[in-house]
Amino acid sequence: MATSVRTLRNLVSSSSLSFRLLRDCHLTPPATKTPDTFRSLSHRRFTRQTSNLTRNDARTLWTSSVPVSKTLIANRYRRSSLRRVQPRSRKFNRRADAISAIELALDSVVKIFTVSCSPNYLLPWQNKSQRETMGSGFVIPGKKILTNAHVVADHSFVLVRKHGSSTKYRAEVKFVGHECDLAMLTIENKEFWDGMNPLELGDVPFLQEAVAVVGYPQGGDNISVTKGVVSRVEPTQYAHGASQLLAIQIDAAINPGNSGGPAIMGNKVVGVAFQNLSGSENIGYIIPEPVIKHFISGVEENGKYSGFCSLGLSCQPTENVQLRNHFHMRPDMTGVLVSKINPLSDAYKILKKDDVILAFDGVPIANDGTVPFRNRERITFDHLVSMKQPNEKAVVKVLRNGEEHEFSIILRPLQPLVPVHQFDKLPSYYIFAGLVFVPLTQPFLHEFGEDWYNTSPRRLCERALRELPKKANQQLVILSQVLMDDINAGYERLAELQVLKVNGTEVENLKHLCQLVENCKEESVRFDLDDDRVVALNYGLAKIATSRIMNRHRIRSSVSADLADEHTNLHLN
Repeated sequence: MATSVRTLRNLVSSSSLSFRLLRDCHLTPPATKTPDTFRSLSHRRFTRQTSNLTRNDARTLWTSSVPVSKTLIANRYRRSSLRRVQPRSRKFNRRADAISAIELALDSVVKIFTVSCSPNYLLPWQNKSQRETMGSGFVIPGKKILTNAHVVADHSFVLVRKHGSSTKYRAEVKFVGHECDLAMLTIENKEFWDGMNPLELGDVPFLQEAVAVVGYPQGGDNISVTKGVVSRVEPTQYAHGASQLLAIQIDAAINPGNSGGPAIMGNKVVGVAFQNLSGSENIGYIIPEPVIKHFISGVEENGKYSGFCSLGLSCQPTENVQLRNHFHMRPDMTGVLVSKINPLSDAYKILKKDDVILAFDGVPIANDGTVPFRNRERITFDHLVSMKQPNEKAVVKVLRNGEEHEFSIILRPLQPLVPVHQFDKLPSYYIFAGLVFVPLTQPFLHEFGEDWYNTSPRRLCERALRELPKKANQQLVILSQVLMDDINAGYERLAELQVLKVNGTEVENLKHLCQLVENCKEESVRFDLDDDRVVALNYGLAKIATSRIMNRHRIRSSVSADLADEHTNLHLN
C-alpha cells in the first residue's frame, strides 16, 4: 500500500484534487456505487465506465479489493476532476459569444464603398487617378455609422449597403478624426434605418479575453466573423494619422475591408478594427472604447472634430542613477526630464527645460515615463494627456532646482510645424514665373516613394520631423520645382530648397510669401533660399512670363483655392 501511495503521489503531484483524494482514502464515506459494480469489469470497460468518476467512487475503489491498479483509479479521478473544474460550458460560452456577435452584426454592420481622389503634391494643381476602396462600419445610437477615417479619406463619393440587401445608399461623411482614425457617417434615406439596431460601447477587455471582429474583409462579398484573443493593451502608433494613442492588440488578422468593423465581446462593442502589423501573421489592432468615446463626445459637444490634447513636451527617461542625482531627485522620487517645449503650448509659459515631471493629475510617473494601468499593466503617461478634452486643465507636479511645485496647465491639441497628413483638403501652391512654391508637408515628402525617409531631400526631412513652430500659422515654404522658361533658365537646380526671405523680409507662410510678391513695388524681386542661394527676377517680365508658362502647362490658376480670394483682393488693390 505504501508503494502504491508513493507512486500515486508522484504521478498526480500537480493536482491539489488528487492530494485531497490521498488524504481522504482512509475514510469510509457512503459510496454511490459498490465495489462489486466494477469488480468484474475488464481494464478497457473499467476505463470507459469511470469516465466521470466522483470522489466517493474513488474512495470506495481505493479501499476495496477491486483488481485495478491504484494508479489507474487516481488517473481516472484526476481527469474527471479537471473536467469539473473546466466544464464544457466555457467552450459553449465561446461559441455562444460568436453566435451572439453574428446576430448583432446582421442588423448593425454595413459595407462601405468609397470613391476617392487624392491630390498630387508634386503637381498640386491636379489630382491622382480615381480609385475605389471598400471597408466596414456599424450603426451607433443617434442614427449614425462609425467607421475608420482611412476608409473615407479623400472621398468624393460614399455608398453604404446593409447585410442582406442589394441596395446601396448614399452616405455623407459628417465628422472625421484622422489622428484617431475614426469617422462618422449619416444617411438621409429613412428606408435604410428600417430594421437597423445600434450597438452599444463596452469597456476595455482584459488580457486573454476573446473578441469577435465582424466586417467585410477581402476575399468575398458577405459578412465575416473572426475570433481573436486580447494579447496587449498599450499606446500604439496609428498608421493613418501617425499619432500615438491607446490600442488593443489581438491575435486575429485585420485584413483590408475589415477596417471600420466592430470588435464585439458579449453584446457590446469593445473596439473598432483599423490596422495590422505588417510582416507578421494574425496580429491585428482595434481602437479601444476610451478613444472612441473621446471622438464621439468631442464631435457631439463641439459640432466638429476637436482633436486630442498634448502637453507639447519632449521628455527624457531618468533611469540613470547619476542623472537623477544631478537633478536632486530623492530616492523615493520618480519622473521624466523635460528636454523640449513647444512654444505654442500653454506649458511653454509655465514649465522650463530641465524640469522633472513627477506626477500628472496626481498619478506618479515612473522613471521610464509610464503610469499604472489596470491589473499590474503600465502605459506611457501620454495616454492620460490624450484623454483630456480641449481646454481642460491638468495639475502637473514638477521638481525644479530641488524644490517641488504644482502647476495647472491648460491642454490643447497642437499642430506640428510640418503637417503629418493633409486628408480631405487640396494642397496649397503659388506659381510665379514658373517657380512653384508650396508649404512643406509630410505628404509632399511621401511622393518620393515608400522609403521617403531615405529618398527625400535630407535637410527637408530632418526639419519635417524635428523642428518646432516658433509662432502660430508658421509654415516652411519651399521651392518645389521650376517650370522651365527663358526667364528662369539656370534656376532649375535650386528646386527643393526652403525660401527664407522675399526682398529681405522673412517668410512666415505661403500666404505671406504670396502677399510679398504680389505687393512688390520694386523693379526686381529677390528670393533668398536655403544654403545661401539667391533667385532674382525682373518683376514686370516675371508677371508676363507667369501667364505664358501656365498656358503651356495647362494650369488654370497660379494660386490654390485657399489663396485665390487673397490673390484677387491683392489685384483689386
